[in-house]
Amino acid sequence: MAIILDDEAPIHGDVLEVILSHVPLVDLVPASCVSKSWSRAITSSLRCFNQPKPWLIIHTQCTRSPYHISVHAYDPRSQVWLEISQPSIKYVSALRSSHSNLLYMLSPSKLSFSFDPMNVTWHHVDAPRVWRTDPIVAHIAGSIVIAGGTSDFEDDPLAVEVYNMETRTWETCESMPPILKDSAASTWLSIATTGDKLIVAEKFTGVTHCFDPKTKNWAGPYELRPDPRIFHSIIGFSNDRLTLIGMIGDAENVTGVKIWKVNTENFECEKMGEMPPALIKKLKSETFGVSSVSVCLAGDYAYMYKSSEMAEEIVGWEFKNGGGLRWWSMNNAATGDGNRSERVVFTCSVIGLPDLQRAMSLENRKFAVKL
Repeated sequence: MAIILDDEAPIHGDVLEVILSHVPLVDLVPASCVSKSWSRAITSSLRCFNQPKPWLIIHTQCTRSPYHISVHAYDPRSQVWLEISQPSIKYVSALRSSHSNLLYMLSPSKLSFSFDPMNVTWHHVDAPRVWRTDPIVAHIAGSIVIAGGTSDFEDDPLAVEVYNMETRTWETCESMPPILKDSAASTWLSIATTGDKLIVAEKFTGVTHCFDPKTKNWAGPYELRPDPRIFHSIIGFSNDRLTLIGMIGDAENVTGVKIWKVNTENFECEKMGEMPPALIKKLKSETFGVSSVSVCLAGDYAYMYKSSEMAEEIVGWEFKNGGGLRWWSMNNAATGDGNRSERVVFTCSVIGLPDLQRAMSLENRKFAVKL
């Protein structure tokens, strides 16, 4: 295959594919429209030379009317930050995220949520029957699960409801296990979703339970404490892998951050690696130590950041095919736009060329590489 541009020398397919592997993913969208040959070359380049990798997406919502949301994204394939200009999302309440790429806003009258890779599509439905101020919210196999976090005047602090996206109805389920009564809120719980279950773990004890939205029942408890020195832990799920991140020591003196792979059948843990000490320092907050960190996972990538404030630096790692972890850190390009009157929410998604093509085809949505 050879491609000829005007009177210039032809660029052969394999050479073109290598060249395209160095082009940012966002710039491959218009390039794919040049010709069928270019489109095939781009597809081959993404498959063979430089595959798409999970993006970290930072949503910054102003806490004052009109509650504008600005969006920045980091593409590790191209190692570039992008600023995404888009129409304002219809305001319902404070923007939040419980895991990976789920965004939601919950008010006494309405629940709005989005879970597609770039959060292009939003669903607006009636609020659950029980009013909640700090629940855990998860998207699992066509259902939205909302648990705990009830307001003080509700009778059941452990109430669980499931929204069936097919029937567009809410169903009441078995309440959360009684052992979680004093910690049934997103502040104290870390969650992960597999293909068909919700996994809930207490951050400070490691006590873990599973919820099945089909049977509407809970299982457990299981103990996620592979090291007795863990004082704070968080979980995440991606690429058929349940991951446990455990902080060793205490909030004032973190001596280590270890990563384990967790067997979802028996909850046994296998150590995968440990964060380099130099990177632990980048996660420390003057007020909250390292106990205020959160993590986003997608594919073979994970991003850890301060959840109590706008993170100036973000620590990332990649799960290597042969085992082990590859670590790095990067400056947060969204910090220059942040201030105290803004809420910051992190999500992470595997972004492919079709996802970008769909997003860029919409009106008033523009992508610009930040230099």
